Parts: sequence; structure tokens; C-alpha cells
Amino acid sequence: MNRGYEVLSENGKNPIKAWTVGVPFEEEAKQQLKNLAGLPFIHKWVAAMPDVHRGFGATVGSVVPTVGAVIPAAVGVDIGCGMIAVRTTLRAEQLPDSLAAVRSAIERTVPHGRTDNGGRNDRGAWQDAPAAHCEAWARLKPGYDAIVAKHPRLGRGPELGHLGTLGTGNHFIELCLDEADAVWVMLHSGSRGVGNRIGSHFIALAKEEMRRFFIHLPDADLAYLPEGSVHFQDYVQAVEWAQEYAATNRQLMLEAVVGALGDSRLLPSFGLTDAAVNCHHNYVAREHHYGRNCFVTRKGAVRAREGDLGIIPGSMGARSFIVRGKGNPESFHSCSHGAGRVMSREEAKRRFSVEDHARATEGIECRKDVDVIDETPAAYKPIDAVMSAQADLVEVVHTLRQVVCVKG
Repeated sequence: MNRGYEVLSENGKNPIKAWTVGVPFEEEAKQQLKNLAGLPFIHKWVAAMPDVHRGFGATVGSVVPTVGAVIPAAVGVDIGCGMIAVRTTLRAEQLPDSLAAVRSAIERTVPHGRTDNGGRNDRGAWQDAPAAHCEAWARLKPGYDAIVAKHPRLGRGPELGHLGTLGTGNHFIELCLDEADAVWVMLHSGSRGVGNRIGSHFIALAKEEMRRFFIHLPDADLAYLPEGSVHFQDYVQAVEWAQEYAATNRQLMLEAVVGALGDSRLLPSFGLTDAAVNCHHNYVAREHHYGRNCFVTRKGAVRAREGDLGIIPGSMGARSFIVRGKGNPESFHSCSHGAGRVMSREEAKRRFSVEDHARATEGIECRKDVDVIDETPAAYKPIDAVMSAQADLVEVVHTLRQVVCVKG
């Protein structure tokens, strides 16, 4: 035990510093981290956040600093996934007794979910995007066209149609109350279909590179692109663009939700304060740590430099936190991105009923049906334990409890 983290290591491999004291830490996740730490281009060590759990190749809740290579699967396919939140001037006592109509107003405004197998009639995509979304896409399009010119298969799917839309899975839009009963708007989403295509494409190219050079890895999903290789710069360019798309996606949704609430006549006139955060938690960035310029991949982790504001959401029915980074160098200035799953989606569906979910989300205006059982609070680690385990990484600025939750 050392300074609030545990150290895992094997002979001949870089250590793993894990902020996991007091939280579940599955053996499969430990093995994935050991596989990561054994790669020859890891800089210093791999850091594991308290929400760590098994992912595809790289572990969710990991911070992976590299020199001379990037691992596309360590970023994943939801490139730029992250959070945005803003505090309004509304107060708890100004909300209506029933929030069902408020939830409906949000659901009518932001496309969410997925139907028609993501085809022409998908209700989770725009059929006719609003003007603000078209303007945002016009700013993004030149960078996208440059990427597609080199990798034409990436152009086969919705781009503008997904901009300003929520998606499915653990993505959500919430109204929350803080410790002073101020109302916040908070949401979670990423780069949608275009990010998925970019991530999947370059993961496949990295695997081809490994086969081409007869590089054998403990997990094929750890395939990497060495700096200077044919696809390295293309990937960096594409992933940085997808991260910009993701941040824009969140901003457009936030503006749409605030506008819908203002137009709904369900609430008194309100404004926004200067308390706002927009942060990625699935991304790669160029940073400087321990004397080296490196790429830092945060897969389910938030940058927490000294003074940085971040968002750590709990599950449906659990508290969320606006935090300020402490700039801990040993975590490469990082913290967790949420509570972290404690079981798979399939296991949650087997273990819990709609009645269990309804009890766990009592008092919250949200879906309480079989299609959201995999997101029920008990499928996640206890958020209070997660926060306690990273007390040397962040300090809590605001504690939020949700009153409305929209899921895809």
C-alpha cells in the first residue's frame, strides 16, 4: 500500500498504480492491465482508476501513457465520449410536482435511442437537422473530408444526422439538484456513429500491422500503430477530429435541452450561471509527464490537472460530482469517469427485475422498463467508495442528485 494506491507489477513489466482501495477490482481487469503494462512503449507505468473494469483490450478506467506508439482499442470506438454540465438559476422549489412533462419535453427535443437498425427511419438520428447543427457541421466537415479522402470507407454513414443526438447504452441527459438545491443540466455522450467507424477502422488497421510484422501480443485488441508507420498520423488526425465532434455534440444537446426547458412553459424564466464543464473521458492527448512528451490515452478517465474541473457521474439513482483536480502526477493528472460497472450488461439483465430497478430509482423521473435494466444502479460500483478511493486525485466542488434522467 502506498499513498492511497495499490501497486501491481510482474517481473520485467512496468508497474500498475491502482487507486482501487475499498472498491471491487476484478481479476480479468487486473490481467488486462498487466497485458498493457507489458508493452514496450509504456511510459513509466499504467494508472488504474477506482472505477476500473474489464473492457475490450484495454481496461475501462485506465490511463495509458505511451511514447512512440498509440493503441486504437485503448481509446475505443466511442471516441471523445464525455460529460457536459451547467448550473442554471432555477431552484428545486420552482420545479413542478410532477416532472413527467419535463422529461417528455427533453425527449421530444433531442433524438435518443436507436431504431430501424440505425437505418433511414432511426428515431435516434435527425431526419432534418436544425440550423445550428448544420452550421456546426459546416465547421467540422472540412476536417472530416480530409480524413475520408484517405480512408473512404469512413464516409459510409450518418455524420450530420448524429450531431446533437444522445445515442444508447450508458448515455443520458439529466436534471440534477446540487447541495444548495440549484438545478443543473448534465449529459453524457460522445462521437456517435462516426466515432465508432473511425475507432473500428483503425483498430482493424492496427491488427493488420501486427500480422504484417509478425508481432504477437497477449491480446489482439492491444494492436498498436508505431509512430512513423503508414497509419499512425492518419489515426491521430482522425481521433482528434472525432474528439472535436464529440465535444460539439454535447454542446449542441445542452443548448437544445436548455432551450426546450425555457420554451416548455413548465418552468419559470431562468438563465445559466458561469458554472459549466465539458470534458472527455475516452480520448488521447499529447502531454508532458516525467520529462517526456507522450500520448496519454484515458479510457474511462478524466484529466484532473490542478484546478481542472471535471464531472464524475454516478449511476441512475446515485449521486454525481463536479470535481476539481489536484494535479496528482502519479495518476498522470487523472481521475475516474464514473462509478464503473461491477457486472456485465447481460448479468444485470439476468439478476435484476423491473421491480428492482423501480425501487432503486424511486423518486427519479426516468424510464422504468426492461430495456434499461442493464443500467440499473446495482450494476455499478458504489459511487461513494469510488470517490473515497481517489481522494488524493480530486476534491468535490458540487454534489448532484438527479431528479430527471433521459436514456436512449
